[in-house]
Amino acid sequence: MQSTALSAGDSIEARCTKCRKNNTHIIIIMAEDAPATVQCNTCSRQHKYRPPTAAKKPTMRRAVQLKDAERHEWETLRPTMNRVKATDYSMTDSYKVKTLINHPIFGLGLVQRIVGGQKIEVLFEDGKKTMRCK
Repeated sequence: MQSTALSAGDSIEARCTKCRKNNTHIIIIMAEDAPATVQCNTCSRQHKYRPPTAAKKPTMRRAVQLKDAERHEWETLRPTMNRVKATDYSMTDSYKVKTLINHPIFGLGLVQRIVGGQKIEVLFEDGKKTMRCK
């Protein structure tokens, strides 16, 4: 297996400092065996050669695990919730932990914790939401 040597005028994949993407570049100046200066084929900017960056791995796995845990918690608590005892949600009211609320969009929810001075974390069927309160 023979590798081809790079030279000025060859195409190479590099990270463009202006486009902030991995693009095809033309080698302008070689320094020993490595490209020193390249020109982006997209924006025509000349800059120092930067190797292409690796694609970031999606972090969906953790988000799916959290959603599954919240869904399981919701299904466990749902039978004990009584919609008649729920108070209608209002940003101007104050709430305590384990208060059952009825939100016009998200539906029935249970206050899980107080977050700071004017926020609460509520578990709804769709998952946890941070809500504003007094």
